Amino acid sequence: MEIWLYTLRFCLVLYFPLSISAEATCNLKAKFNLSGYKDVEKKKVVIGGMFPIHMRIASSDGNTSRVPVSSGCEGFNFRTFRWTQTMLFAINEINNREDLLPETDLGYVIYDSCFTISKAVEGTLTYLTGQDEAVPNYRCGSGPPLGALVGTGGSDLSIATARIMGLYHFPQISYCSTCSALNSKFQFPTFLRTVPNDEFQSTAMAQLVLHFGWTWVGTIAADDDYGKYGIKDFKEQVEEAGVCISFSETLPKVHSPTDIQRIVETVVESTAKIIVVFSSDVDLSPLIGELLRHNVTNRTWIASEAWVTSALINQPGVNSLLGGTLGFAVKRADIPGLQEYLLDIDPFEPLTTEFWETYFQCTINISKALTQSKLRADKANGTQAGVPEGLCSGKEPLTKVNNTYWDVSQLRITYNVYKAVYAVAHALHNMEHCQKGKGPFTGNTCADISNFEPWQLMYYMKNVEYTVPHTGERIYFVDGDVEAYYDIINWQVNSDGDISYVTVGQYNASANNSMTIANESIKWNNQELMPPKSICSENCQPGTRKGIRQGEPVCCFDCIPCADGEISNVTDARECILCHDDYWSNEAHDECVPKIIEFLAFGEPLGITLIVISAFGALVTIAVGVVFIVNINTPLVKANDPILSLSLLFALVVTFLCSIVFLGLPQHWSCMTSQVALALGFALCLSSIMGKAAVLMMRALALKASRVRTKAAAKAAKAAAEAAVNNGSPDVIVSNSNNIDLCGVPETDKLTCGHQRAMAAVATLLQAIACTVWLLTFPPHPIKNTSTQNIKIILECHEGNVVFICCIFAYDILLALVAFIFAFIARKLEDHFSEGKCVTFGMLVFFIVWISFVPAYLSTRGKFMVAVQIFAILASSFGLLTCIFLPKCYIILVKPERNTEELIRARSKPRDSTLTGTSASLGTAATDINSSTASTAIDDY
Repeated sequence: MEIWLYTLRFCLVLYFPLSISAEATCNLKAKFNLSGYKDVEKKKVVIGGMFPIHMRIASSDGNTSRVPVSSGCEGFNFRTFRWTQTMLFAINEINNREDLLPETDLGYVIYDSCFTISKAVEGTLTYLTGQDEAVPNYRCGSGPPLGALVGTGGSDLSIATARIMGLYHFPQISYCSTCSALNSKFQFPTFLRTVPNDEFQSTAMAQLVLHFGWTWVGTIAADDDYGKYGIKDFKEQVEEAGVCISFSETLPKVHSPTDIQRIVETVVESTAKIIVVFSSDVDLSPLIGELLRHNVTNRTWIASEAWVTSALINQPGVNSLLGGTLGFAVKRADIPGLQEYLLDIDPFEPLTTEFWETYFQCTINISKALTQSKLRADKANGTQAGVPEGLCSGKEPLTKVNNTYWDVSQLRITYNVYKAVYAVAHALHNMEHCQKGKGPFTGNTCADISNFEPWQLMYYMKNVEYTVPHTGERIYFVDGDVEAYYDIINWQVNSDGDISYVTVGQYNASANNSMTIANESIKWNNQELMPPKSICSENCQPGTRKGIRQGEPVCCFDCIPCADGEISNVTDARECILCHDDYWSNEAHDECVPKIIEFLAFGEPLGITLIVISAFGALVTIAVGVVFIVNINTPLVKANDPILSLSLLFALVVTFLCSIVFLGLPQHWSCMTSQVALALGFALCLSSIMGKAAVLMMRALALKASRVRTKAAAKAAKAAAEAAVNNGSPDVIVSNSNNIDLCGVPETDKLTCGHQRAMAAVATLLQAIACTVWLLTFPPHPIKNTSTQNIKIILECHEGNVVFICCIFAYDILLALVAFIFAFIARKLEDHFSEGKCVTFGMLVFFIVWISFVPAYLSTRGKFMVAVQIFAILASSFGLLTCIFLPKCYIILVKPERNTEELIRARSKPRDSTLTGTSASLGTAATDINSSTASTAIDDY
C-alpha cells in the first residue's frame, strides 16, 4: 500500500482531445531529493544500482508552503559505500575485458536507498522513468537502454522495489536481500539474488541450536520482513524439535529508547543464555550500545549473515558482550585489485566527496569551510586568518586510517555485489551474441542490445550460467535463487584484545543440509572452551521423567522419580516404562532387573538351623521310642498301652521330619508331601493322645463313682461298727489286696486297649481319606508369588483349595480339642505319675504354639512364613514330646526304683480320708468292699 501511495504522489500524463490545438499538461506534485551517481555518456547499456549508502533519512522540517521535497539522508555507512565502489570496480573490469561484452560499454546509474523503503521506491521510479523526476508508465529519457537493477540492499527494501519492477517485467538482482518472502515468483516475477535464501539460514541456525543441545533460547528480530520471516522460520523448526523460546523481541526501525530499554530488561531477566538475532547491523547497533552500558555478559549470540561480520557492530569494547558469538556468513572470496581501486579515489567527484569529508572529518567545499571557520572565530572572539580550519586538502592518506571501507579481509556481501554485476553482464553478453534465426523470442528472433525491452533481458537473466572470475564459482539460478552455502563464524578475542572472525564450520544446503563444525575450535563467551548451557530446567536423568509445569513452556519441567517397578533409561524421558512381571526396577530406576528369587533354601543359615533342630527332635523322639521298647515290660511302660505310646512317638518323628520337606525349592512332590505328611502326622499324634486321654477320662469318671460308693460304704460300716459296739460285738476289719490287670478292670476301664487303638486308627484313617481326596482334586503345587513383595518372586506352595486345607487342619484342631477335654477331665487322677496332667500340659503347649502361630504367620512375608510354620511344627512337637514323655523317661532312666507296681499304685489322700485312684494302676478300684461283710474304711493306700 505504501508503494502505491508514493506512486500516486506524481502526476499522470493527461490528454484532452477537445480540439486540435489542445496540449498535454503535466503537473509536478512533489520533488524527489535523491543522491544519484551516473555515468551514462557514450555508454551502450546502463546498469542500475541501489545501495544503502546512508543509514537513515533526515528529519523533515514539515514546511507545506512550497512544493514538497522528500527528506534527505544522513549517517554515512562506509561498509555499504564499499559495496557501491565494488559495483563500479566490476563494471570497470568488465569494460576492460575483451571476452565479455567486447563491443558494449556499460554505464551505471546508482541511487541511495538510505536503508528506507520510501527512498528505495523513489529511486526505483526515477530509475524506470529515466530522468530526475518520475512519470509512471513512461520512460522519458533518451539515453542508452537500462539493463537490470542491482540492489536494493535490505529485504524489506527489495520487496518494495521488486513489486514495482515486476509490474514492468524489469529484472532486479539483489546482493543481500535474503528474505524467504521473495521466493514467490507470483508476487516477484523478475526478482533474482546472488545471496542464499533465508530459509536455508533459518534451517542452519536451527541445526546449530540442536547441535549444542540448547533448548531455551531468546530471539530478537528486526521489525521488517527480513527479521520477521527469518525468525518465524527458525522458531517453527526449533519448536518442532522441542526447543522453547524464552522471549521474542522486535527491534524498532525508528530509534526508540523506550523499546530498546525494554528489550535490554528482557535480556537481563531471562535465564536463556543463547540469543538468536535476525537483523541488519544498522537496526541492531542501538541495542548493542545499550547492552554495553548495562554491562550485560554471559550470553552467546547467534548472528545472521546481515551483521555477523559487520564493522558497525564490531566496535571497541564489545568483547565482553559479543565474544564467542556464532553466526552464518555467506561465501567469502578475495577480489584481486579491489583494495587498490578502493584506495585510488578522487575526493572531488560527487560520489566520493561525502565519503572523504566523513572519513577525515573535514569539508571539500571551501565556502562551507570558510563559513564554519568564521563561526568558530566569532565564538572565540578571534579573527580568521589564512587557510580556513577544517578544509580538506584532498591529499589525506587513506591507508593511515583504520576503516571498514578498505578492509577486504571479509568480502562476503561485497562478493555478492561483484557476482550480481557479472550476472547482468553475462546475460547481456548472451543477448548480444544471439544468432539470428535462433533467438528465444517469437519467430526465433533476437533482441537488439542497443534497444531491448526489460522482459527480453529477463529471459537471459533467468537462464544465465557463468563462472565468477578469480574464484571459479559456478553461478546459476533456480527460481531466482542460488545454492546456499554458509561459513560458520566465531567471534574470538585475539592477543591484541580485538575481535577476529574465525571460520569454525560450514553449512551446505545442496548436500542435504549438511553442517560440519569443529567444536574444539570454538571459543565461547569469556574465553570458555566448553559450550554454554541454555536450558530452562536441567535434563531429567535416567530414572526420572518430565513433569510439565502448568502454564510454562514444555522445556520448563520438574524431574519426577519413576515409581517402583517403573524405569526410564534415557535422558528427558516423558514417561516411565513398566517392568515386566518377573522384573523390577533397580535402585536407580534406570534398568529392569530380574526380581530376587526367594525361598527358604537348605544351605542358608536359617535353613541349616531348622534342619538341625528337626533332626535333633526326630533323633530324640527315636531315642525315647528305643527307651520304651527296651523297657516295654516295666510297669510304667505297660501302664497305658505301649502300642499307643509308640504310635505317638512315630507320629512325632513324622512331624519333625516333615518340617524339612518345607525347605528348599518348592516342587510338586514337596508341596504335596509336606502338607499331607504334616496333616497325617498330627492326625496320628493327636488321635493317639485322644485314645490315651479317653481311657484316663473313663477312669476318672469311674473312680469318681467308686469314691461315692466307698464313702457310702464307709458310712454304713461306721454305722454298723457303732451298732456292734453298742451291742458289745467285737470289731471286724476287712482288707482286700489290689490286683493289677494291664488291660484294665472291667469294673473300672470300659475302654480296652483295642478300643484305644481302634479310635486312633479310625481318626487317622478319616484324615487320610480327606488328604487323598484333596490330592486328587486340588493338589498343592508350586507357584511364583509376585504380589506379596514387589522386588521379589517368592517361590512357595499353593494349597490348591483353601476349603480343603482349612477342613483338613480344622480336623486336626478338633482332635486336639477333644484330646484336651478328655485329659482335662482326667487331670485329678492322683498317683506318683499323673498321666492326665502330663497330657493336659502337652495339649496346652500345643494350643499356645498354634494360637501364637496365626498372627506371626500373617505378619511375615516370603521365606520367613515358611520358617514360622516350621518353628510352630517343631515347637508343638517338642511340647508334646516333653510334656508327655519326659516324666516317664525320667522315672525309667533316672529313678528306676520308682518303676514298680507298688510305687505306681494310688497314693493316700489323708485330707479327706477318701479313696483316690491312679492313672498307672489298673486295679485301683478293685479294693473290694464286700456288701455281705462289714468292713471299715481304708484311710491310706
